[in-house]
Amino acid sequence: MNKESLIYVAGGTGLVGSALIRKLKEKGYRNIISTFHRRKPADGEVKWYQVDLTNQAEVERFFSDVKPEYVFLAAAKVGGILANNIYRADFIYQNLQIQNNIIHQSYLNGVKKLLFLGSTCIYPRSCPQPIKEEYLLTGELEYTNEPYAIAKIAGMKMCESYNLQYGTNFISVMPTNLYGYNDNFDLEKSHVLPALLRKMHLAKALEEDNWEEIRRDLNKLPIEGVTGKNSKEEILRILEKYGIKSVTHHSSPVTQVEVWGTGKPKREFLWSEDMADACIFLMENVDFWDIVRLIKPDLPDIKNTSCSPISFVMEGKEIRNTHLNVGTGEDISIKDLAYLIKDIVGFKGEIYFNTSKPDGTPRKVTDVSRLHSLGWKHKISLEEGIKKLYEWYMRGD
Repeated sequence: MNKESLIYVAGGTGLVGSALIRKLKEKGYRNIISTFHRRKPADGEVKWYQVDLTNQAEVERFFSDVKPEYVFLAAAKVGGILANNIYRADFIYQNLQIQNNIIHQSYLNGVKKLLFLGSTCIYPRSCPQPIKEEYLLTGELEYTNEPYAIAKIAGMKMCESYNLQYGTNFISVMPTNLYGYNDNFDLEKSHVLPALLRKMHLAKALEEDNWEEIRRDLNKLPIEGVTGKNSKEEILRILEKYGIKSVTHHSSPVTQVEVWGTGKPKREFLWSEDMADACIFLMENVDFWDIVRLIKPDLPDIKNTSCSPISFVMEGKEIRNTHLNVGTGEDISIKDLAYLIKDIVGFKGEIYFNTSKPDGTPRKVTDVSRLHSLGWKHKISLEEGIKKLYEWYMRGD
């Protein structure tokens, strides 16, 4: 991949895709294209195409016309525990459609290299910690996000299978929980970290009786159609629905934020800019067969032989779990995360853990030794990243 290569970032308007575009531009890549579904982004340095990635004919036409050389497949339907559990059909259908269309067209149109972004939710609910790549498909998945996880496993196996049968160079990465600029702060559909950040921010404004800020926030991102133009009573009702309310303790009013579950589950978080840096590092330096030989060092370097990848499979050599975990290798409890965000935001009220709500997977932290052995390590700490995200959120970029 050189600075003039035609690079397609699928999902360029999302958290990961936008981080990839920023990092590619920062590194001097000048020929970046991306797609959007509804509203064209304002970034004039990127050439944007309007494509419904779930539509096979549209994706086929896009690849045939544009012919990208390199593809970052960051497009996906994503959400938090509530959205994953409720919109189960949407999550499996839309993600399978997007992946199938882009991966297959990349093969048909001779894409030199593709990087597919999965998720660590692909691993069993109760697998050993830290999670190694070889733990894939060794146990039951977490029920609340099973459809999404199955879709991501299918995408990863699709890349692996195309490499073995057709000799493509498609690599898969499994990022841990990501957060960063352009995150989703919709309280119904967002992941835990941005949801907590926004809830703490709104709670701080509520405890300070700062209705100007509450209305500004809701005008920018309404909650179930409630904006800053609604009455105080309507706003208070929707805030309370999402666990932000004033209560009375010992005759004194106090603002409270509800957090689902016990707070005991532990999660790992990676700054999205670090994720983008890891992806570009791998696209620049690591091929599929490099990963295979990292796992199976007894296999010859296929670049120096006349063998095809499928010949090794036909000889009985199982080539699987060729994906790479991308994360920090460090985790934090949801309880500690909530109090860390509380301190960064400056909210002085109470946190209430609603134990009647689901916890999800008890612990999820990745083993990133494979990635470290290839020469990449994260740079931004969790506290530093949350501060950056809150500053960005307050600026309203």
